[in-house]
Formats: sequence, structure tokens, C-alpha cells
Amino acid sequence: MATSNPSVKRQLRQAYQQMHRAHGHQQWWPADSPFEICVGAILTQNTAWKNVEHAIANLKTAKALSAKRMYDLPVDELAQLIRPAGYYNMKAARLRNFLSVLMEQHNGSLQRMMADKTETVRARLLSINGIGPETADSMLLYAGGHASFVIDAYTKRIFSRHDWCKETDVYDALQTLCQTALGQRTDAARTDYWQDYHAQLVVVGNRHCRPKNPHCDECPLRSLLPT
Repeated sequence: MATSNPSVKRQLRQAYQQMHRAHGHQQWWPADSPFEICVGAILTQNTAWKNVEHAIANLKTAKALSAKRMYDLPVDELAQLIRPAGYYNMKAARLRNFLSVLMEQHNGSLQRMMADKTETVRARLLSINGIGPETADSMLLYAGGHASFVIDAYTKRIFSRHDWCKETDVYDALQTLCQTALGQRTDAARTDYWQDYHAQLVVVGNRHCRPKNPHCDECPLRSLLPT
């Protein structure tokens, strides 16, 4: 289970300062609207972001990047538009599941869908077939403005290499660790903090903390590696 050691929590807060100093504020998630963020959160499952960008570009070219337009598209046509993201038939079905709830239960209003307590909205999203914790938390944090920390493969790899968690720790344990250690700020300030913290981890994971042959010497977190 992820540790509750106070020194680990201090290191997590220090890690943000070092990443932010190295990279600046990231302004992540790259999207033109909250709805686009939700679409991207589904499309990025099991693929690189560059592939998602191609799929999003196809949707924009087809003028299909709105809830109503996408909901009206035949699923097979939607699948072809998002083909660059991989697993396109499965992801088209997952988008359709999300759109059905958005359109039929919330009249197409993402604001209405997100307008409740965080735990209530999270449960609502998790009840949709094809939306798991990482996807739900991405939607909550970036599209809904909810303080719900996103745990992804970068988080787990970076944390385990710094002995902040074990490789076997589950999603909820890591999220609890982060939200406890990084929960000092309130409301919008906390949401922005957690958005940027997650984005900083993505940068470190892409540039330095790679699955093989990590570039530790150039990493802003190198001073926090266990000795």
C-alpha cells in the first residue's frame, strides 16, 4: 500500500517545486473546450497523445467535435474518424456510451453533468461502460474543475523509482497518497495545483523517466532518488 510516511509527503511537495522550476507552468490539458477534454480522455486510453491529436484533428475537420454532432454520427463513421487513436471500434463504442449519458440524462450539457459533489460525479462517470478511474479523474480534474488527482503510468513509474510507492500499489491508494500530501490548497488553487502537478509528471515521464534507459542525470527529480 502507498506509504503515509511524512517524509514521502514532504518529498512529493518538494518534487513539484523542482519540476515547476525546470518546466514552468504547463497549462495542460491541450484542448479548446471541456467537451474536447472528455473526448481526448477516452481516446488517449492505451495510446500515445500524438495519435489522439490526429484523431481530434479528424473530428474537427468533419465538424464532429460537439456533443450533438458526435451523438448523431453512426458509430461506424465515428470509428473511422478516430482511427488514428487505435482500438477505434472499441473507443467509438465508449464515446457513444459517454454521449448517451450526456445527451439523454443531461440534455447535452457537460456543465450540468459535472454539477454535483466530486464523489457523486465520479461515481456517475465510473458507471459508464468504458470509463475507468484514470479517465474519470481526467474528466473531473480538467473538464469539470473538480479536485480529483489523476494517477497514470507516469505517476506510478516515477513514484516507484523514488520509493514513494510500490509497483504493486493500486490506483486508489496512490490517489489517496497524492490527495493527502498535496491537499493544502483550497478550491480553484488546489485544482490548478493538481492539474499542473499531473502535467509535470507527464513531462518527466516523457523526457526522463522512461520505461527503459531513463535519463536520470538530466531529470529535475534526480536529487530525490533513493541513495
